[in-house]
Amino acid sequence: MNTKKILLAVSTLTAALNSYSAENPVQVHYHNADIDGVNIFYREAGSPQAPTVLLLHGFAASSYMFRELIPQLAEKYHVIAPDLPGFGQTTVNPGIKFNYTFDNLAAVIDAFTIAKQINSYAVYVFDYGAPVGWRLAVKNPQKITAIVTQNGNGYEEGLSAGWADMRKAWAEPTAENREALRRFNTADMIKWQYTEGVKDTALIAPETYQLAYAAIERIGVEVQMDLLLDYGQNIRQYPLLHEYFRRYQPPTLAIWGENDPFFIPAGANAFKRDNPKAEVRFLDTGHLAIETHGHEIAAAMLEFFERSIKP
Repeated sequence: MNTKKILLAVSTLTAALNSYSAENPVQVHYHNADIDGVNIFYREAGSPQAPTVLLLHGFAASSYMFRELIPQLAEKYHVIAPDLPGFGQTTVNPGIKFNYTFDNLAAVIDAFTIAKQINSYAVYVFDYGAPVGWRLAVKNPQKITAIVTQNGNGYEEGLSAGWADMRKAWAEPTAENREALRRFNTADMIKWQYTEGVKDTALIAPETYQLAYAAIERIGVEVQMDLLLDYGQNIRQYPLLHEYFRRYQPPTLAIWGENDPFFIPAGANAFKRDNPKAEVRFLDTGHLAIETHGHEIAAAMLEFFERSIKP
């Protein structure tokens, strides 16, 4: 498909989204599922008979970040968006010991998809959702129908200089280096992650970062400290991810906020190295691109899925 045809298709889908009718609105349902002692909160919409799209949020967010995307996708797809352990409304049951590592986050979400009898799905990954999604893809390559990564990193060159304190803590996990990471969980820093690189910060609803901070306060900052320290393990997993891309060549769309202070554009372009058919698009915004460019992301995803997911 040439560029003109792609642009025409995106334009047509955007017009369709603009004319979305309130006569038959998509209803989003809110559920909980007990998965090995973890009470997973999730949002679900669309027909279960339609192809499934799994939405995986990141830091500092929850499935709330998909509140506007879900109804748009659910016109054609079965959409499920869980809160990862440590975030949003997901809780660990009393008496259950849960170690907050990315291996464990991925294991819980994998078990969740099995409990929901989801045998194949497209996956949207963002930030922390990426290393969770990458583990799912490496373990279950036959289940992945397509990948959308929105500032969901998979290559070391995608990590900015802003990761310096984390890299130091990964190399030397002392109490002092761990404590240096605490500032990433403050209210001011979380708000900064939503607004940095955004041309018009008036587009960012304050509830977004306020709810994210409230969840961290409720669940506990130490949970987030554990995940920041464990993030270095994700980099060690990258070779497995790259081999997965080379072997299976899944339809991939990297749609990136190019002003992201943590995951830079080089990380988006890198997907083409192991998966030459990967599509890369940049948006003039920051880390949480969906908050300012959600409409564009929805239209791009619908057009991409139309070409990529076989019924």
